[in-house]
Amino acid sequence: MSGSFYLDINNGDGSVIDLSNPHSLNAVSTDTDEMKISVLASGSTGNTTYIETPTHKVLVDAGLSGKKINELMHQIGRDLNDVDSLFVTHEHTDHSKSVGVLARKYGINVYANEKTWDAISGKVGKIPLDQKFDLEAGEIQSMGDLDVQSFPVSHDAVDPQFYELHSNGKSFVILTDTGYVSERMAGVIKNADAYLFECNHDMEMLRMGGYPWPLKQRILSDTGHLSNEDGANALMQVLGNRTKRIFLGHLSKENNMKTLAHLTVASMMEEHDFGVEHDFRILDTDPDSATNLMTL
Repeated sequence: MSGSFYLDINNGDGSVIDLSNPHSLNAVSTDTDEMKISVLASGSTGNTTYIETPTHKVLVDAGLSGKKINELMHQIGRDLNDVDSLFVTHEHTDHSKSVGVLARKYGINVYANEKTWDAISGKVGKIPLDQKFDLEAGEIQSMGDLDVQSFPVSHDAVDPQFYELHSNGKSFVILTDTGYVSERMAGVIKNADAYLFECNHDMEMLRMGGYPWPLKQRILSDTGHLSNEDGANALMQVLGNRTKRIFLGHLSKENNMKTLAHLTVASMMEEHDFGVEHDFRILDTDPDSATNLMTL
């Protein structure tokens, strides 16, 4: 990725957050201040993740039907009527399918960068202007006890970005569509409490599978997707002593298996003396069912 990379504040009051210290984002915590997360669905067929704090309930992406997302929310005992914000990573359908439906039916505020808004405007239908918000790569949306920090990635979309969510000294990184993880990106997302991280394909399954060669080239490119091995190597760059949970996400239905992704990542980390299942847990996700609602 070329060009400058910056981090800015998008809270409207002129306050400054020291981004050199990850604990400075919502750093004051009490026993009742809890950040909870559930990966509602993750895979090549659709993606959406739920995050809540004491005062906010948000989604990142809405890549399934509104009906399906409503069902997934009920699986974890939550209601879409309580969701206040939706953060969109990029325009691909498996991340944006029901953005318009959720905004109109539930009055949810939607955040995306300008180029992504342009790309989805013809697909998601009309969204009231007072529910549409611009959040560019490198900016932070501050919402009381929740800060949502965006960062650019290398993927074949118009302007893809993913998010690190901070609340009361805890952080959760979502990164599921990128062809590689640069040193700069790794520095931004280092030492989070939890990660939802891409392990899209097994290299051998992809190469030997039935996809046409141009599609295989796209997936393997620097603007494609991370393989199981790529995901493991990138995770070993960013894990820190705060990290307790790693969700393996965006698995290809045709070119990967949960057991294979899990085994590959765990074995590679163990070979490099990482404390798998001791210092942190590796957790599977599913395209059709939600993970348990977990407190960070």
